[in-house]
Amino acid sequence: MIIYTVGTFDLLHVGHLALLEYCKSLGGVLAVGVASDRVVNSYKPNVPVIPLDQRMEMLKALRCVDIVRPYDELEYVSGCKELNADVFVIGEDWGKQPHNLAVESYLKSAGKQIKQVLYNPRTSSSLIKKNVRSQPYYESKLNIVANN
Repeated sequence: MIIYTVGTFDLLHVGHLALLEYCKSLGGVLAVGVASDRVVNSYKPNVPVIPLDQRMEMLKALRCVDIVRPYDELEYVSGCKELNADVFVIGEDWGKQPHNLAVESYLKSAGKQIKQVLYNPRTSSSLIKKNVRSQPYYESKLNIVANN
């Protein structure tokens, strides 16, 4: 069985680990799609701070992850088809955008499963970034770097 999930995976944290370990617990091979910066820029206000190749490298190092692949278009059907995914795992913020509806339709017609999971409330990349920006030394360090 092949489990497939997708995300940005910027600033890898315990929420990411919980998701990936849950996916792996479903059994079989875990494949992870990692959004390129271009994809992220199309739907998020904050761009990743970690480059795509480094985000992929960190994911490949996790024992629960078997396959890591980038994706450069905001669509998931091609990844599910290429991997012959049996289960596609999505987050709680899954909406009714056309790219989401397309993969739901494909999975249903192919007799595949889609599982939705709740996010780990302990952390998020956005929260980490916000906390870093609020540090008193953050702005002074930026000024030092900018002036050099």
